Amino acid sequence: MAWADRLVGITRMALSPDPNLRGYFSGTSACLSALFRAERYAEIVELVAADRIIWPYQRWAVKALAAMGRKPEAIAYAESCRGPWTPDGDVDALCEETLLSSGLVEEAYEHYGVRAHRGGTYLSAFRAVLKKYPHKPPARVLADLVKTTPGEEGKWFAAAKDAGLYDAALALARQTPCDPRTLTRAARDLADSQPGFAVEAGLLALHWLLRGYGYEITGADVRAAYDCTMKAADKNGSSVETKARIRETVQGEEPGGFVAQILARELSL
Repeated sequence: MAWADRLVGITRMALSPDPNLRGYFSGTSACLSALFRAERYAEIVELVAADRIIWPYQRWAVKALAAMGRKPEAIAYAESCRGPWTPDGDVDALCEETLLSSGLVEEAYEHYGVRAHRGGTYLSAFRAVLKKYPHKPPARVLADLVKTTPGEEGKWFAAAKDAGLYDAALALARQTPCDPRTLTRAARDLADSQPGFAVEAGLLALHWLLRGYGYEITGADVRAAYDCTMKAADKNGSSVETKARIRETVQGEEPGGFVAQILARELSL
């Protein structure tokens, strides 16, 4: 309370609609935080009302409206703040939090659940949504997330694999490029428990290596993809067939290709 009283006067001036008074004050965020802690919600809304530019201040008004029980108004206010200087992910997360606090779980998921967790890696986003909405089938969550990144379906391979959605993982990796090293690791890690999946993952690793995908690829990466694929094929009882598929795939590379050079001896090229 003391900090709120100490800072509110200059904060009110800094956020004034009067251009002769308003200006930058380094303690504005601290003041809004103190007011929120003191449950002086109406003051926050009043202070921020004149400022329609700075989202870090506006988000305090959203939280204050929600705390006052005016949750539909809070969401509407947050939505009105969207713009080039406002991070959509933060708006989504705040609106999601507001709906969840009202028990509106389905509405939160449908409108914000997927978008609010798109920060970080594709796998971390998938795990975050599943953790927040444990009643949702993983396949549904995966499908909804994939829709948010058209043209990047292959990047969701690890998320699908992590959930045990092996057919979906392979379908995604076939649709658009997927990191060859990620596919090779999947082939290596699941050679014993899911040899059929591991074989297909390894073949896809070679497929994308042949097309030049992967960061700073070396001969060791090519050999790892081949070795992991063949190990899984041994477990699967499909060594001859798999080697023939690899040979056919590699023969499609341009003459003198990098992958063919590395695997020439193994494939008798």
